[in-house]
Amino acid sequence: MNQSIADIRKDYKMQSLDEKDSAANPFAQFDKWWEEATNSNIDEVNAMTLATATKSGMPSARIVLLKGYDESGFVFFTHYSSAKGNELAENPHAALIFFWKELERQVRIEGVVEKISSEKSDKYFASRPVGSRIGAWASPQSNTIAGRNVLEENEKKFSQQFGNDIPRPETWGGYIVKPTKIEFWQGRSNRLHDRLQYSLHDGNWKMERLAP
Repeated sequence: MNQSIADIRKDYKMQSLDEKDSAANPFAQFDKWWEEATNSNIDEVNAMTLATATKSGMPSARIVLLKGYDESGFVFFTHYSSAKGNELAENPHAALIFFWKELERQVRIEGVVEKISSEKSDKYFASRPVGSRIGAWASPQSNTIAGRNVLEENEKKFSQQFGNDIPRPETWGGYIVKPTKIEFWQGRSNRLHDRLQYSLHDGNWKMERLAP
Protein backbone atom coordinates (compact mmCIF):
# COMPACT_ATOMS: atom_id res chain seq x y z
CA MET A 1 0.00 0.00 0.00
CA ASN A 2 1.32 3.45 -0.90
CA GLN A 3 2.21 5.69 2.01
CA SER A 4 -0.27 8.49 2.58
CA ILE A 5 1.12 11.86 1.57
CA ALA A 6 -0.17 13.30 4.85
CA ASP A 7 1.93 10.77 6.76
CA ILE A 8 5.23 11.78 5.17
CA ARG A 9 7.27 13.65 7.77
CA LYS A 10 10.75 13.94 9.21
CA ASP A 11 11.83 15.06 12.66
CA TYR A 12 14.83 17.40 12.54
CA LYS A 13 17.45 16.82 15.24
CA MET A 14 20.88 17.68 13.83
CA GLN A 15 21.67 21.19 15.07
CA SER A 16 20.37 24.36 16.69
CA LEU A 17 20.63 28.06 15.89
CA ASP A 18 21.13 30.47 18.79
CA GLU A 19 21.48 34.24 18.74
CA LYS A 20 24.67 34.11 20.81
CA ASP A 21 26.36 31.88 18.24
CA SER A 22 25.19 33.87 15.20
CA ALA A 23 27.00 36.72 13.46
CA ALA A 24 25.63 40.24 13.79
CA ASN A 25 25.92 40.65 10.02
CA PRO A 26 23.83 38.25 7.88
CA PHE A 27 26.50 37.99 5.19
CA ALA A 28 28.98 36.76 7.79
CA GLN A 29 26.39 34.24 8.91
CA PHE A 30 25.79 33.20 5.30
CA ASP A 31 29.55 32.79 4.83
CA LYS A 32 29.60 30.37 7.75
CA TRP A 33 26.64 28.34 6.52
CA TRP A 34 27.87 28.42 2.93
CA GLU A 35 31.25 27.01 3.95
CA GLU A 36 29.57 24.25 5.93
CA ALA A 37 27.23 23.48 3.03
CA THR A 38 30.03 23.33 0.45
CA ASN A 39 31.95 20.95 2.73
CA SER A 40 28.96 18.64 3.17
CA ASN A 41 28.86 16.95 -0.27
CA ILE A 42 25.54 18.58 -1.11
CA ASP A 43 24.60 18.05 -4.75
CA GLU A 44 24.33 21.43 -6.53
CA VAL A 45 24.82 23.38 -3.33
CA ASN A 46 24.33 26.63 -5.26
CA ALA A 47 20.85 25.71 -6.49
CA MET A 48 18.26 28.17 -5.21
CA THR A 49 14.59 28.88 -5.78
CA LEU A 50 14.00 32.27 -7.39
CA ALA A 51 10.51 33.71 -6.93
CA THR A 52 9.40 36.69 -9.00
CA ALA A 53 6.03 38.31 -9.66
CA THR A 54 4.29 40.33 -12.34
CA LYS A 55 3.32 43.95 -11.79
CA SER A 56 -0.13 42.77 -10.75
CA GLY A 57 1.35 40.34 -8.21
CA MET A 58 1.01 36.99 -9.99
CA PRO A 59 3.94 34.93 -8.65
CA SER A 60 6.15 32.35 -10.32
CA ALA A 61 9.16 30.39 -9.13
CA ARG A 62 11.93 28.24 -10.54
CA ILE A 63 15.38 26.88 -9.64
CA VAL A 64 18.42 28.91 -10.73
CA LEU A 65 22.09 28.75 -9.74
CA LEU A 66 23.92 31.19 -7.50
CA LYS A 67 27.03 32.42 -9.33
CA GLY A 68 28.47 34.80 -6.77
CA TYR A 69 27.72 36.84 -3.69
CA ASP A 70 29.18 39.54 -1.46
CA GLU A 71 27.71 42.19 0.82
CA SER A 72 26.10 43.82 -2.22
CA GLY A 73 23.90 40.80 -2.87
CA PHE A 74 23.42 37.48 -4.64
CA VAL A 75 24.09 37.05 -8.38
CA PHE A 76 22.50 34.78 -10.98
CA PHE A 77 22.38 34.79 -14.78
CA THR A 78 19.56 34.30 -17.27
CA HIS A 79 17.92 35.63 -20.42
CA TYR A 80 16.60 39.16 -19.97
CA SER A 81 13.77 38.27 -22.35
CA SER A 82 12.70 35.18 -20.37
CA ALA A 83 9.57 35.04 -18.24
CA LYS A 84 11.53 35.90 -15.10
CA GLY A 85 13.39 38.65 -16.95
CA ASN A 86 10.13 40.21 -18.10
CA GLU A 87 8.69 39.98 -14.58
CA LEU A 88 11.79 41.60 -13.08
CA ALA A 89 11.56 44.41 -15.64
CA GLU A 90 8.09 45.36 -14.42
CA ASN A 91 8.48 44.36 -10.76
CA PRO A 92 12.13 44.46 -9.59
CA HIS A 93 11.61 42.52 -6.38
CA ALA A 94 12.41 38.86 -5.76
CA ALA A 95 12.86 36.15 -3.16
CA LEU A 96 15.47 33.39 -2.99
CA ILE A 97 15.49 30.14 -1.04
CA PHE A 98 18.39 27.79 -0.44
CA PHE A 99 17.30 24.40 0.97
CA TRP A 100 20.14 22.25 2.23
CA LYS A 101 18.27 19.18 3.45
CA GLU A 102 21.49 17.38 4.37
CA LEU A 103 22.03 20.04 7.06
CA GLU A 104 18.31 20.50 7.80
CA ARG A 105 18.69 24.17 6.87
CA GLN A 106 17.23 26.79 4.61
CA VAL A 107 18.06 30.42 3.91
CA ARG A 108 15.34 32.80 2.74
CA ILE A 109 16.25 36.10 1.08
CA GLU A 110 14.03 38.99 -0.01
CA GLY A 111 15.18 42.10 -1.81
CA VAL A 112 15.31 44.37 -4.81
CA VAL A 113 16.86 43.27 -8.09
CA GLU A 114 19.13 45.06 -10.54
CA LYS A 115 21.06 44.03 -13.62
CA ILE A 116 24.79 43.77 -13.08
CA SER A 117 27.16 45.60 -15.42
CA SER A 118 27.73 44.47 -19.00
CA GLU A 119 31.41 44.03 -18.18
CA LYS A 120 30.64 41.57 -15.36
CA SER A 121 28.17 39.68 -17.53
CA ASP A 122 30.74 39.51 -20.34
CA LYS A 123 33.38 38.16 -17.97
CA TYR A 124 31.15 35.43 -16.62
CA PHE A 125 29.80 34.50 -20.07
CA ALA A 126 33.35 34.06 -21.38
CA SER A 127 34.07 31.61 -18.53
CA ARG A 128 31.21 29.28 -19.49
CA PRO A 129 31.75 26.08 -21.51
CA VAL A 130 31.40 26.48 -25.28
CA GLY A 131 28.20 24.44 -25.32
CA SER A 132 26.58 26.65 -22.68
CA ARG A 133 27.52 29.80 -24.59
CA ILE A 134 26.01 28.39 -27.79
CA GLY A 135 22.95 27.36 -25.80
CA ALA A 136 22.36 30.96 -24.76
CA TRP A 137 22.02 31.83 -28.46
CA ALA A 138 20.09 28.70 -29.43
CA SER A 139 17.30 28.95 -26.87
CA PRO A 140 14.63 31.69 -27.01
CA GLN A 141 13.99 31.03 -23.34
CA SER A 142 10.36 30.86 -22.18
CA ASN A 143 9.02 31.32 -25.72
CA THR A 144 6.84 28.68 -27.38
CA ILE A 145 8.72 26.61 -29.96
CA ALA A 146 7.46 24.05 -32.48
CA GLY A 147 9.65 21.25 -31.17
CA ARG A 148 13.06 20.08 -29.98
CA ASN A 149 14.34 20.39 -33.53
CA VAL A 150 14.20 24.19 -33.24
CA LEU A 151 16.86 24.10 -30.51
CA GLU A 152 18.96 21.57 -32.38
CA GLU A 153 18.85 23.59 -35.60
CA ASN A 154 19.69 26.79 -33.75
CA GLU A 155 22.55 25.07 -31.97
CA LYS A 156 23.99 23.90 -35.29
CA LYS A 157 23.50 27.29 -36.92
CA PHE A 158 25.20 29.30 -34.18
CA SER A 159 28.00 26.76 -33.77
CA GLN A 160 28.82 27.21 -37.44
CA GLN A 161 28.46 30.98 -37.21
CA PHE A 162 30.66 31.56 -34.14
CA GLY A 163 32.98 28.58 -33.80
CA ASN A 164 34.67 29.00 -30.41
CA ASP A 165 34.57 32.82 -30.48
CA ILE A 166 31.10 33.26 -29.03
CA PRO A 167 29.97 36.73 -27.90
CA ARG A 168 27.41 37.26 -25.15
CA PRO A 169 23.90 37.86 -26.49
CA GLU A 170 22.60 41.31 -25.56
CA THR A 171 19.49 39.59 -24.18
CA TRP A 172 21.48 37.48 -21.69
CA GLY A 173 23.22 38.57 -18.50
CA GLY A 174 23.33 38.82 -14.75
CA TYR A 175 21.09 40.09 -12.00
CA ILE A 176 21.89 40.86 -8.39
CA VAL A 177 19.37 40.44 -5.58
CA LYS A 178 20.11 43.12 -2.97
CA PRO A 179 18.65 41.83 0.28
CA THR A 180 16.40 43.74 2.66
CA LYS A 181 15.66 40.56 4.67
CA ILE A 182 17.64 37.35 5.19
CA GLU A 183 16.29 34.51 7.32
CA PHE A 184 18.25 31.52 8.57
CA TRP A 185 16.15 28.45 9.36
CA GLN A 186 17.45 25.46 11.27
CA GLY A 187 15.19 22.44 11.56
CA ARG A 188 14.42 21.34 15.13
CA SER A 189 12.46 18.53 16.71
CA ASN A 190 8.64 18.63 16.91
CA ARG A 191 8.50 21.43 14.33
CA LEU A 192 9.83 23.93 16.89
CA HIS A 193 12.40 25.18 14.40
CA ASP A 194 14.94 27.95 14.95
CA ARG A 195 14.38 31.02 12.75
CA LEU A 196 16.61 34.09 12.90
CA GLN A 197 15.64 36.96 10.62
CA TYR A 198 17.91 39.87 9.72
CA SER A 199 16.14 42.96 8.38
CA LEU A 200 17.76 46.09 7.00
CA HIS A 201 16.81 49.42 8.60
CA ASP A 202 18.57 52.66 7.63
CA GLY A 203 21.65 50.76 6.52
CA ASN A 204 21.87 48.61 9.66
CA TRP A 205 20.93 44.96 10.12
CA LYS A 206 18.59 43.98 12.95
CA MET A 207 18.38 40.35 14.10
CA GLU A 208 15.12 38.94 15.49
CA ARG A 209 13.87 35.46 16.35
CA LEU A 210 10.70 34.34 14.58
CA ALA A 211 8.28 31.73 15.86
CA PRO A 212 8.33 28.58 13.69
